[in-house]
Amino acid sequence: MHILIIGAAGMVGRKLTQRLVADKALDGKTVEKLTLVDVVQPEAPAGFSGTVDARESDLSAPGEAETLVAGRPDVIFHLAAIVSGEAELDFDKGYRINLDGTRYLFDAIRLAHNEDGYKPRVVFTSSIAVVGAPLPFPIPDDFHLTPLTSYGTQKAICELLLSDYSRRGFFEGIGIRLPTICIRPGKPNKAASGFFSNILREPLVGQEAVLPVSDDVRHWHTSPRSAVGFLLHGATIDVDKVGPRRNLSMPGLSATVGEQIEALRRVAGDKAVALIRREPDEMIMKMVAGWAPGFEAKRATELGFTAEKSFDEIIRVHIDDELGGKLA
Repeated sequence: MHILIIGAAGMVGRKLTQRLVADKALDGKTVEKLTLVDVVQPEAPAGFSGTVDARESDLSAPGEAETLVAGRPDVIFHLAAIVSGEAELDFDKGYRINLDGTRYLFDAIRLAHNEDGYKPRVVFTSSIAVVGAPLPFPIPDDFHLTPLTSYGTQKAICELLLSDYSRRGFFEGIGIRLPTICIRPGKPNKAASGFFSNILREPLVGQEAVLPVSDDVRHWHTSPRSAVGFLLHGATIDVDKVGPRRNLSMPGLSATVGEQIEALRRVAGDKAVALIRREPDEMIMKMVAGWAPGFEAKRATELGFTAEKSFDEIIRVHIDDELGGKLA
């Protein structure tokens, strides 16, 4: 099996690569080749016995999508995107990367399909930002798409494209609406949702973190480990069971910021909680006001997607996966 990961240098891309290398197979088929691309060259994974092609590539550049599809990968994980805060600040860049790049990829696959019948599985990372306030709680699977950010709008358009190209038989597409991933390892990024991870990640290692919103903000979360599990399940699931509605809201955990902080207190104590500094940010508060508090995720759950049940569990996943299983 040949697997292409677009956005392989990002956090989820790196973890997905590591999991594929560890598993050595996908859907019972040996992974013989990994093509890893991003706007910065991804690192080749250690311990992989197959072929690795790791390269720098901008999917929104002319001809890049055709080059990637020329190798006829069996499964394509499309993870590349400009995150929410950056897409809001830079309108042109957001649409170029998040929409145009995706359309170029889908069209390159369509042209290859028309040429020789090529029909890969395409796993697309969408977002819960495709819905916007006013929102019920929990949000049902059939809730209408009403994004209130440019990022959410770009993802919603791509969801429609994925469904239509799948309906036309150009590829087997499935859209994974990821909850906000928490706790994200590494340094803070430009995502407006970054504070959800920051207020846990930094205090766990004795560093200060800024909280720009109030404690009563409620949102929908999952761990990086579960996010990778969603992608792998999406790559192997029987799409006939998914049906024509190819974009699925993933299961997750609904929690307030205050509940996050209390979970941190239970796991790491008062000293960690004291490192959270409250600095209200009007722009972020305005964006967060329209964000999803939680989903039913009934379809995804019935199709076998699973996630954590408590924030204590999410914090312990981070400690196990990123901090060697224990606090300093």
